[in-house]
Amino acid sequence: MTAPTSRTATTLAATLLTATVALYIALVAFGNITDFGTNQQFVRHVLAMDTTFKDDDLMWRAVSGKGLQDAVYVAIIAWETLAALVLIYGTWLWVRRDDERARRFSTYGLLMLMVLFGAGFIAVGGEWFSMWQSKDWNGLEAATRVFLLSGVVLLVVQLPTKSSAT
Repeated sequence: MTAPTSRTATTLAATLLTATVALYIALVAFGNITDFGTNQQFVRHVLAMDTTFKDDDLMWRAVSGKGLQDAVYVAIIAWETLAALVLIYGTWLWVRRDDERARRFSTYGLLMLMVLFGAGFIAVGGEWFSMWQSKDWNGLEAATRVFLLSGVVLLVVQLPTKSSAT
């Protein structure tokens, strides 16, 4: 019978940090589902660009159709929910000591969040729809926080690990 291997500090960090981000995005998705209207208004205002500087050179980008605005919001919620599920699965794999698959699924989930918050909110929302101009509907700080948190956890997940015998 072989002795069980102990967890390295790096593996423990990857497990706990993946779990933390999984919990966070699961709560975000849950909140968006159960309190649909709050962030629905956020998405509608950002896409409509109705609180930006009203620059004619930019306003052609605005999306004013409520159906399309709501479709974007539902897609965001679906993406958040899927990312949460992937990260929960990654956490479960870390706990089961299936480190190779845990690293892969954690990477997928973290990249999903980095794409959503980096490309979706920071690039598209912040720049294309000029969210940075709005005093009331500017989510760049929150998006940057999630993007950076996900990136730091992704770096930890990618660190090489070695299990040592007890």
